[in-house]
Amino acid sequence: MIPARYGATRFPAKLMQLLGNKTVILNTYHNTVATGLFDDVFVVTDSEIIFNEITEHGGKALMSKQPHESGSDRIAEAAANMDVHIIVNVQGDEPFVQREPLEKLLEVFEDDTVQVASLMQILKDQKLIDDPNYVKVAVDKNMNSLMFSRSVIPYQRDKNTTPIYYEHIGVYAFTKQALLNFTQWEITPLEAAEKIECLRYLENGIPLKMVVTNYMGIEIDTPEDLARANSLL
Repeated sequence: MIPARYGATRFPAKLMQLLGNKTVILNTYHNTVATGLFDDVFVVTDSEIIFNEITEHGGKALMSKQPHESGSDRIAEAAANMDVHIIVNVQGDEPFVQREPLEKLLEVFEDDTVQVASLMQILKDQKLIDDPNYVKVAVDKNMNSLMFSRSVIPYQRDKNTTPIYYEHIGVYAFTKQALLNFTQWEITPLEAAEKIECLRYLENGIPLKMVVTNYMGIEIDTPEDLARANSLL
């Protein structure tokens, strides 16, 4: 499921901007379908403009019935009456979706204790490490998440160390039950402060199993991101 909101705060109507010869949201949808990993792929949106963009190009879209604070809340409403076990949330602003990272993400559910999983990639550019638009994640030795933050984590107090900085990529997979549980919990203090929805899982005692990927392309958060994405394309 691809949650897609038209009125993004930092870059309004970003999903309807052109990336190559298609809109950002249509790129995301087509590339997700092209992985061949899923029984079904839907864009879930509050916008008739986005709904029409997908359906007029032969895709599947669902309209949200009520307003939602987060993408997870949006797709939970859509999935509530579906007979599914694992749901993958691909953000609408992640147009460079590829098969391999999503395949690795799904594989972690072979361990039936995993409830939620997500992707991350190594950040090496100090400018991006310092950028609050890039969410960082710290993990334990078993690759379970410890903390997500827009701040730089870890903080390198000892300059003789060589920390690894991971960028959290907004692609999640969850059991349907974990997703429905998420929507029943109130917004938590860290989530409210950081505006990072997956902190709600951590604050309720549910770690995310993190999967390292080498390449997920560019998330479209700003006009500058769109320019970089068009250059990459």
